[in-house]
Amino acid sequence: MTSLAHPQLRFTPTVQDPSGPRELVILGSTGSIGTQAIDVVLRNPDRFRVVALSAAGGRVELLAEQAVRLGVHTVAIADPAAEPALREALAAKAAGRPLPAVLVGPDAATELAASECHSVLNGITGSIGLRPTLAALRAGRVLVLANKESLIVGGPLVKALAKPGQIVPVDSEHTAIFQALAGGTRAEVRKLVVTASGGPFRGRTREQLAGVTAADALAHPTWAMGPVITINSATLVNKGLEVIEAHLLYDVPFDRIEVVVHPQSVVHSMVEFTDGSTLAQASPPDMRMPISLGLGWPDRVPDAAPGCDWTKAATWEFFPLDNDAFPAVELAREVGSLGGTFPAVFNAANEECVEAFLKGRLAFTGIVDTVAKVVAEHGNGPATAGTSLTVEDVLQAEDWARARARELASG
Repeated sequence: MTSLAHPQLRFTPTVQDPSGPRELVILGSTGSIGTQAIDVVLRNPDRFRVVALSAAGGRVELLAEQAVRLGVHTVAIADPAAEPALREALAAKAAGRPLPAVLVGPDAATELAASECHSVLNGITGSIGLRPTLAALRAGRVLVLANKESLIVGGPLVKALAKPGQIVPVDSEHTAIFQALAGGTRAEVRKLVVTASGGPFRGRTREQLAGVTAADALAHPTWAMGPVITINSATLVNKGLEVIEAHLLYDVPFDRIEVVVHPQSVVHSMVEFTDGSTLAQASPPDMRMPISLGLGWPDRVPDAAPGCDWTKAATWEFFPLDNDAFPAVELAREVGSLGGTFPAVFNAANEECVEAFLKGRLAFTGIVDTVAKVVAEHGNGPATAGTSLTVEDVLQAEDWARARARELASG
């Protein structure tokens, strides 16, 4: 199998860099990744130009402000009910200037992902990002991937379309691996070491986790993220998803991908080579650094984010992962090894369980326990096993997993 993302592989997009700034499409522009990407763009107008934006439709005022400020030619929203408010906001903020075209509906982002540009940043949250990911790859764009779910649930589909080097990852962990891999050849890689902050409950036993509340779990010690990702970080489901993603991106077997807890979140991940050397990528926790690298690759963007202050004393700690208290990573390894529709079932069931926990219907430890039950019940068949997988297979598996998780969570 071929590594989808490797720093020594360069992909030439169908649409070349123009003589001016690199043209970008940003999907999920009103979310955390999207807003930080726009910050990078606005501070580097000589390097980047955003030509189109997409969002779900829940923050039309922000979307309109972004569109007018950036001068994009197209805006897409998934929610048709938000179209009148978006058009009104665009007209008000444009103040007589030309308005961008507006695409509306669940396929709008997918259409936008295939439009003419150099790179597509997929910052959509959830597996709804799968179709846009496939559309961008099919159109020959460089895919700057922050939507890990699309790779995880649609692994065989993505791998069938992506050319070597066509995907540049944005997750801080995978950006770190991406950079560290430049220190050697693929044959010299012994293992990948993915770091985890440990979340708000690092050091607690399973018994101590049983009674934690949603407010406790949402208080992440390092990162400011949306509620689903924050809860996933507390359960370490997010780290399990990243292990699957690392396997798919870099074609490294699961038994050579290790997770270690690093509370300071300064070393974002490491690569150990066959001679015993370990290369680590370190920077303060700021997503603008990996976003800028994804947008600018193979060039770095100067001053994208602050670097480490080496004039001050600092201590970096590393601890082994407690798999008894946090079984999500081992479950993810099992799911990733099974392949097919199992990762889609894992991801969808988890999203439903997180919602149930946030609404007080499920205990914190019940999130991963329920996901494990849904995975165990998932049937066997050609699509389940990964042969002849289609988008429809993935969506059907997700629908079943969501329904079953809701049943178990309500019981």
